[in-house]
Amino acid sequence: MKLENPTWLVAFAFVIAFTMRVVAVEAQSSGKVLRIGYLAAASLSSTSDRVEAFRQGLRELGYVEGKNIVIEWRWAEGKIDRLPELAVELVRLKVDLIVTAGPAAIRPAKEASATIPIVMAFDNDPVGNGFVASLARPGGNITGLSTLAPEIGGKRLELLKETVPKLSRVAVLGASTEPDYAQVVRETKLAAGALRLQLQYADVREPKDIEAPFRTIGKGRAEAVLVLNIPVLNSHRTQIVELALKNRLPAIYDRREFVDDGGLMSYGTNLADLSRRAATYVDKILKGRTPADLPVEQPMKFEFVINLKAAKQIGLTIPQWTLMKADRVIH
Repeated sequence: MKLENPTWLVAFAFVIAFTMRVVAVEAQSSGKVLRIGYLAAASLSSTSDRVEAFRQGLRELGYVEGKNIVIEWRWAEGKIDRLPELAVELVRLKVDLIVTAGPAAIRPAKEASATIPIVMAFDNDPVGNGFVASLARPGGNITGLSTLAPEIGGKRLELLKETVPKLSRVAVLGASTEPDYAQVVRETKLAAGALRLQLQYADVREPKDIEAPFRTIGKGRAEAVLVLNIPVLNSHRTQIVELALKNRLPAIYDRREFVDDGGLMSYGTNLADLSRRAATYVDKILKGRTPADLPVEQPMKFEFVINLKAAKQIGLTIPQWTLMKADRVIH
C-alpha cells in the first residue's frame, strides 16, 4: 500500500515517543525499580575502575542500586563465545536497557534484541561496525560513546620518538579487516612523515598471527612497536607485552591495561571517563529519550601511562620531560 501522506507517520512516531516518556516518568514517580543489564566480555577484576566510574555516574544522577535501580551484571570472563548466551539471558529478564562494556559485547546484544535500548560504554567505530547509521543520528536501538580518534596514532608515534630519539623505523600491529583501519593508517602515515619515521605494517587478523610479526621485526630492523586498538590484540594483551619485552622493543599501546600487564607505555582514550558518561545515556533513556535520537559522543579525555619497570627490563631510560607528561607512572 502506498502512503500518499507520510505526515501521519510523523504524528504516530511523536505519540509513541511521548507515551514512552510518560511511562518512564510514571515508573520513576511510582517508585518502580528499573532494571539495567550490564554485558561485558572481560571480568570484573580487570575492569573495576570502569565499573566504579559507571556506578559513580549513576549515583550523581540520583540512581541508587537496590532502591530505584537494579543492575544485572553479566561477565563473560574473557570467553567471548559466552556473550550471545548472556545477552539472551538479559533479554529474558526483561531489562529496561542494556549497557555494553566494550565492542565485543555490542553485536551479541544487538542480535539478542532489536527493541531494548542499548548503550555502548565505548566502541572503536560504531558506524563502520554497523551499529549506528551515523554518529549524529544513530537511527536504531543503539547509542552511546565511541573511542574513534584516528589522529591519536600520530600522538603515540610522537611519544615513541621522544622516548627513543634515534628511532627511525616502527612496526605497526593492526588488522586490515577492521572498519577504521584505513583511516587510522592514513593519520599514522602523516605523522610518520613529519617525524621522519618509516613504518613496517603487520596484519594481525587472528590469534595465530600474533607471533609472526615479532619474528620478522628484526629482519626489517624495526626499533619499536605501535599496537593499534583491535579486538584480537586487546584480548591477548599478556602475549603481546611478553613478546615486546622478550625482543627488547619499546612499545606503545592504545589501552592502559597493556601497561598494567607489564607493557611500556600507553596513550589512549580514558575508558573510565567514557563509562561515567555512559550513565548519562542511561538516565536520558530511562526518562523517555530514544537511542535513535541520541547522538553518539566521541572521547574527550585521554591518558598517558608509563611503566618504569618495563623500561628497566629493556634497558631504556625515559626522558624526564616525557615522565612529566604522564598521567600515571608505574614504578
